[in-house]
Amino acid sequence: MSEYHIAQINIARMLAPIDDPIMAEFVAQLPPINALAEQSPGFVWRLQSESGDATSIKVYDDDMIIINLTGWESVDALRKFVYKSAHAGVLRDRKRWFEKFDGPYYALWWVPAGHLPSTEEGKERLEYLQEHGDTAYAFSFHKVFPKPSES
Repeated sequence: MSEYHIAQINIARMLAPIDDPIMAEFVAQLPPINALAEQSPGFVWRLQSESGDATSIKVYDDDMIIINLTGWESVDALRKFVYKSAHAGVLRDRKRWFEKFDGPYYALWWVPAGHLPSTEEGKERLEYLQEHGDTAYAFSFHKVFPKPSES
């Protein structure tokens, strides 16, 4: 019998390059927020480069777009981290560092436990959500789909 985890991708388009003073407060929060994620109940993994975060990992042609890709044991664990921890403050203040997207900037989907989605897989899920809305293939917190049938 297989077990599933929830994967999430989120992207943001910075108002200035990552080393610009405008981004300094955001950058300063990366180590403690990443550490908080890793210590949170239900955390499984996160995408990171040798620098310890994912800000240098480029998935889009636009160098101003940064990506975050993580895995969690459940949607509830992810939701608690995103909205009920210190991360909520970063989310609340995002307009200080990032442009507003016209469409979705995050997507969720189920993956078999142990599977680490690639950045391309995450990008594909986000694009699918943009085109089709919430489906079992890619969804948001607004309409969570159940884990795939376990047979």
